[in-house]
Formats: sequence, structure tokens, C-alpha cells
Amino acid sequence: MIGGSVFLGRAIVEEALRQGHDVTTFNRGRSGEDLPGVTAVRGDREVPADLEALAAGREWDAVVDVCGFTPRVVAASARALSGHASTYAFISSISAVSDWPAERVDESAPRWECSPDAGPDDGDYGVLKAGCERAVEHYFDGNALNIQPGLILGPWENVGRLPAWLRRIAKGGRVLAPGDPGLPMQLIDARDIATFTLDQAAKGVNDRFLLTGPAGNTTFGRWLGDCVEATGSGAELVWVEDRFLLDHGVEPWTELPLWNPVTPGEVGAWDVVTEKAEAAGLRCRPVGETVRDTWDWLKDQDHTALENRLPSWKRHGIAPEKEARILSEWDAR
Repeated sequence: MIGGSVFLGRAIVEEALRQGHDVTTFNRGRSGEDLPGVTAVRGDREVPADLEALAAGREWDAVVDVCGFTPRVVAASARALSGHASTYAFISSISAVSDWPAERVDESAPRWECSPDAGPDDGDYGVLKAGCERAVEHYFDGNALNIQPGLILGPWENVGRLPAWLRRIAKGGRVLAPGDPGLPMQLIDARDIATFTLDQAAKGVNDRFLLTGPAGNTTFGRWLGDCVEATGSGAELVWVEDRFLLDHGVEPWTELPLWNPVTPGEVGAWDVVTEKAEAAGLRCRPVGETVRDTWDWLKDQDHTALENRLPSWKRHGIAPEKEARILSEWDAR
């Protein structure tokens, strides 16, 4: 595991240990703590000598790379580990698909154009993820397993989307809820990605998979209702129209996480074909289970400490005074 101490990486390590695998983690030891039972190798993937020391005298069945964001950095890892494992599983993103979210996509959809040797300034997140995928395909002598997840939730989330909703709803009262409660969504638990990735790596699969929940595995209303139920807060969800929220300066994705009004002519984020992954064995737990498990983890955490350690947490959630003002103006409309 390159990474392996936070969120999805942690979930993959935990599942690998549960299955009885011998797990080596390679990271700097800064983002989180390695799980007990792993062989932890400290190093920086951007330091050639550290990669050489990692590979020297070691062989694995598979490499799982969960923290690659720059193609030339991933290329260096792929070259260093080529010949030391049979499969390189790279955790990419659905953002690497150039037609998403404007169109309904499957694995035949094109990826962004990006060189496998591109640097950090040669594109945005999705473009660079596409370049990282090509770096594995080009420089690793073995199976290249590229995983393109959609929206990931679950315990130990370091992005802060579901935690932001759970923390707000746990406070109770009237909660600003965005848009259409019947909007179908596609959400996936990090633990289900972990199981699928390890299963494919064990089979030596050389392929690319879009990985998200099946179409309509929840709705915005059901998902936030799960948050109310999990927290036991009795919060009242007040559904406010998209146009009203936009006119009042509410930021999609961040102030109201996962809210993303669809641009006319586009299908939006929640229309991804998942048949290929499902045929290969993908199974997704109910979204309500993910919400409950995330709250069980979150409710006992020091939220201030998490915010200080995870900068992205601070970007998610609407300010209480702004929420109250919008609700008041919605009532008075």
C-alpha cells in the first residue's frame, strides 16, 4: 500500500488484514497512524532513494496506490516497483473521465488527455488523474488495474462531506436541505471499494472500472433522512429550491455537501453505468448502513482536532448565521 493510513487507504488495509494478507505500507507517517499488523516502511514517494529502499529485496503480489495525484510521481513509483509485483492497482477518480458529469458514462467514455510524465501544473485534478492512470499502464511491467471511484463515503472520511451533514443534523432544529428530496444519487462506501479492489488485484485483472453505487441506491431526501435517524436528533429538514439557494449565494458541493444543481443539457453527477463492475463482483451495502457506521465513528471523535488535521473539513458546511438567514427569507417568500 502506497499510503494506507487514512480513509480509503485505511479501509483497503483493514480489509486486506481481515482477509489474512501480509501488508506492507509505504508512507511518510504524517497523515495518520498505520494499522496494527502491517509492516510499515517510512519514506516519501517523491524521493528516488526512498523508492529504491522500498523495493530492494522485496516482492509482493500486488501494489495498491491510493495517494497518487501527479503523473510523473506515479510514474516513478510504477518504474521502481515494476518487477517487484504482478499487479499495480491505482485508485483514480471518475473525474478522469472527460464526459463526466455532462453525460452518462461507462468505461468506454474517453479520459482526459494527459501525458504519463505530466507535472502538477499540467492540469486540474481530473486531468492529472487520467495522466496517473496512463503512467501505471505505460511504466509498470505487469497488470494495470485502474479504479475510478465516484463519490466515496464511510467511516474515517477525511474529506468532510458526510461528517458535515451529520454534525449539523446532530444539532437538531430546522436544517437547510437543498433542492429536490427525490433526486436519485449514486454513493459508495470506501469499504466496498476496498473489497472490490483487493478481489480484482488477487485475480490479476488488467482493466479499468468505474466504481460507484448502483443508480438510485438512495435519494437526497432518503440520505439526509438516514442522517436524522442515525443521530437521533429529530432535526427538521426544510427543502429549499435550487434557484433560491443559488440566488442567495450558496456554494454547491461545499456549503451544502453533495448538492450540485444540474446545468441544463447535462445529466449530472448521479448517472454512471456500473454494470461492468457489478458483473466483476462489486457489491454495495445500503447507504443507510454507511451513514450509521460513519456516525458511530464520528460521534466520539474530537472534531476540533480533526478539523486542525484535515483542512478539507473546514471547507464543508454552511455558516449557522447564513443558514438561518436563508431559512428566514425562504419562509417569508
